Amino acid sequence: MSRTVLTVVGARPQFIKASPVSHALLAHGGFREILVHTGQHFDAAMSDVFFEELDIPPPKYNLEVNSLGHGAMTGRMLEKLEEAMIAEKPDWVLIYGDTNSTVAGALAAAKLHIPVAHVEAGLRSFNRRMPEEINRVVADHLSATLFCPTQTAVDNLKDEGITKGVHHVGDVMYDVTLAAVERAKGRSRILEIHGLSPKSYAVATIHRAENTDDPARFAKVMQWLSDRAKETPIVMPVHPRTRKLMEKSGLTPAGVRLIDPLGYLDMAWLTHNCAAVFTDSGGLQKEAYFHRVPCVTLRDETEWVETVEAGWNRLWINEDYKPRRDISDYGTGKSSEKIAALLSSAG
Repeated sequence: MSRTVLTVVGARPQFIKASPVSHALLAHGGFREILVHTGQHFDAAMSDVFFEELDIPPPKYNLEVNSLGHGAMTGRMLEKLEEAMIAEKPDWVLIYGDTNSTVAGALAAAKLHIPVAHVEAGLRSFNRRMPEEINRVVADHLSATLFCPTQTAVDNLKDEGITKGVHHVGDVMYDVTLAAVERAKGRSRILEIHGLSPKSYAVATIHRAENTDDPARFAKVMQWLSDRAKETPIVMPVHPRTRKLMEKSGLTPAGVRLIDPLGYLDMAWLTHNCAAVFTDSGGLQKEAYFHRVPCVTLRDETEWVETVEAGWNRLWINEDYKPRRDISDYGTGKSSEKIAALLSSAG
């Protein structure tokens, strides 16, 4: 008998994470998946081309909730997600990561007594000033099944008293990255467009609130990038919010090539061929490792401690990398297949 999975996503990284799981649910058989886009991150690039790149169908629901404060956004999402869940009567609600869409999906499902499955469960930065940390904790405590990318994530949940329904499946982003590199080889022209040679440049991205909401902190980040650009050419796809802040503050990193946000395949190919990554993005830290590119994280802590312990990543407040090794925790690129099998056998 077919089981209905309602997948809640709201930000571009969540669509990317959902794509291999959607493929795995389809390949496994016995699932009907309904994709709901909350609209949290409105992005004109979220078009048919984007879905074609990921090889997934467009969402059945687009709730168009964006450009609001945390409370208003989450509340509006709750209202609309509840309506979709009542209409579709799913057997599972599947959520990803740590956004307002994540926590709204968890709350709406829990109040309707629909089991919640959380992909990327158990991550902790232990900084409750980050809205993402609050979202992670709440989502995990409302979830019936928790798919952890690492053993550290499993241990974090155990420390909070969560042991039932916890599975270490590896990281779905590894699945995505391996597939994206193969597709990008024959399709992406990003290096030619910008006149770049492999391993001759670094990639930078800045968008986290902790770096963009504090003027002094933002100035420090811009100066750090300017200093690095004296040593290595830097290409920086600029998040719309970051670009607005640059224009408002008059602060831009000297010597850094600022470009528009990229499609997923172009970004994967740009990262795959770079010499280093400088970012405050949680996802890009891991992707740098998947591409075997060293990363500097422009934050004072990271939820991806494995990348630091394995010597592929370091915080900008630290001078040196630890000795480098591979990370077995992230799996072999088959995490999505494990998730589909576990959902099929659960509850």
